[in-house]
Amino acid sequence: MFEKILIANRGEIALRVIRAAREMGIKSVAVHSTADADAMHVRMADESVCIGPASSTQSYLNKAAIISACEITGAQAVHPGYGFLSENAAFAQALEDHGITFIGPSAEHIRIMGDKITAKETAKELGIPVVPGSDGGVPDYETAQGVAEGIGYPVIIKATAGGGGRGMKVAKNAAELEVAFRTARSEAKAAFGNDEVYIEKYLQKPRHIEIQVFGDGKGKAVHLGERDCSLQRRHQKVFEEAPGPAITPKMRAEIGAICANAVAKINYIGAGTIEFLYEDGKFYFIEMNTRLQVEHPVTEAIFGVDLVREQIRVAAGLPMSFAQEELEINGHAIEVRINAERLPNFAPCPGKVRVFHAPGGLGVRMDSALYGGYSIPPYYDSLIGKLIVHGRDRPEALARLKRALGELIIDGIDTSVPLFHMLLAEPEIQNGDYNIHWLEKWLAAQFAE
Repeated sequence: MFEKILIANRGEIALRVIRAAREMGIKSVAVHSTADADAMHVRMADESVCIGPASSTQSYLNKAAIISACEITGAQAVHPGYGFLSENAAFAQALEDHGITFIGPSAEHIRIMGDKITAKETAKELGIPVVPGSDGGVPDYETAQGVAEGIGYPVIIKATAGGGGRGMKVAKNAAELEVAFRTARSEAKAAFGNDEVYIEKYLQKPRHIEIQVFGDGKGKAVHLGERDCSLQRRHQKVFEEAPGPAITPKMRAEIGAICANAVAKINYIGAGTIEFLYEDGKFYFIEMNTRLQVEHPVTEAIFGVDLVREQIRVAAGLPMSFAQEELEINGHAIEVRINAERLPNFAPCPGKVRVFHAPGGLGVRMDSALYGGYSIPPYYDSLIGKLIVHGRDRPEALARLKRALGELIIDGIDTSVPLFHMLLAEPEIQNGDYNIHWLEKWLAAQFAE
């Protein structure tokens, strides 16, 4: 087992890893920018190293600085958290070249799944159901016309190197295709330095369902059910729950087995998430995230496992501590993402937190790096906390979430908490009757001028 690991991240996910390491008797090293000198993860780690100025490109994305921090402190492994370098194949390879363990999948698997076209081709080869679409990138508008006509409208054009909704446009008919195609390519070039796009069938009212998988790197893998992440704004998740309200045990067993068998075939190691659009009883592969997800706590809650601890164990060469037949769902869990944002426009709202009080009680977990007097810097993502609740069933989880939101105090800045108070009053949320378009339409109606 490792004696010391470095966490190449910040905020609540850095704290999450530090806590798991401490329970395992492993020392932790925090890295931070100059803007994060007073951050909670820096205070809680056993050691800390400043790796650059406020800009993430010069600090949290600075591979050389992070590797130097490992060498200075003697850290034997790096946990990347999520975001930043968590799905950067070059970083994983650089660590390996320096004799440092990357707590995550191999650089090869990150590379394969990081390109959406290659990922889709690989998924198809592994027996995972995929959305009908182009065979690879679409080089020009004329080719796009043929592909769209072949699979039928509406279609969605996506950047092959995309993420976060950038380089993604919908064409409902042939008249809209040209503008959508050229806009998607332009956005992809600006955001990722790569204007290659592909085309897929656009599903009308799908849910976003993701399957949590975990492999030991030696041909064994399991699935830990699904999460429903359909409540999204601009392709960003805001509310996640497990198990999914629309998924039956039979569906779960079937798609879970397909996913677990697929990652076992390629000797995948660590945590991964296979994401699908789900409509009319069918699953369609979107992508695979080769890292820990922001919403991993809901899976931990219903299965009673520590995914970060397990990541560290298998990275150190130990076997998985659970088998598929030992994984049983217990109750229902929901996570809401608390952002430092001002409604109704969701404008970032950094600033000083005067008072912070986390909710508590049975079945309540608050993952946050906030504290009273902390100044949220303006340089990074607006996520400042995750509120997770667990109940015996979905109604109890919803009631617990309502109660916990009422206890949460974040004074001094605007947050997205009022959004969740509003959502919990909606019949569709209470009934679990929503899809990936529901939240956008609801917001448009609520905040119409």
